[in-house]
Amino acid sequence: MFGDLMGMMGKLKETQEKVKQTKERLNTVFIEEKSADNLVTIQLTANREIKSITIDDRLLTDKEQLEDYLIVTLNKAIANATQIQETELATVAKEGIPNIPGLNGLLG
Repeated sequence: MFGDLMGMMGKLKETQEKVKQTKERLNTVFIEEKSADNLVTIQLTANREIKSITIDDRLLTDKEQLEDYLIVTLNKAIANATQIQETELATVAKEGIPNIPGLNGLLG
C-alpha cells in the first residue's frame, strides 16, 4: 500500500517537473496573428506574452479603427496561444496521472 502511495507521489512530482519544463518551452513557441488585411501583425509566445506588434501606417490616422484592429487581432492571438498552451499542458498532466481505478473514465 505505502509502496503504491510512494510511487504515485513520485509520479506526481515528476509530472510537476514536466509541467514546469513545458511552460518554459512554451516561452519559445511563437504565434503570429495578422488582421484579415495584414494591417496589424501580433507575435506572442504560447504563454501569451506579447513580443511584437506591427501596425501599418494607414491605420495611424484613425484611432478608433486602430483600436478595433488591435482588439480583434489580440483576441485571436491570445485564443490561439491559450489553445496551444492548454493542449500541451493537458498532455503532460494526463501522462503523469497515476492509474487510479475509476479516475481514468472521468478524465476522458
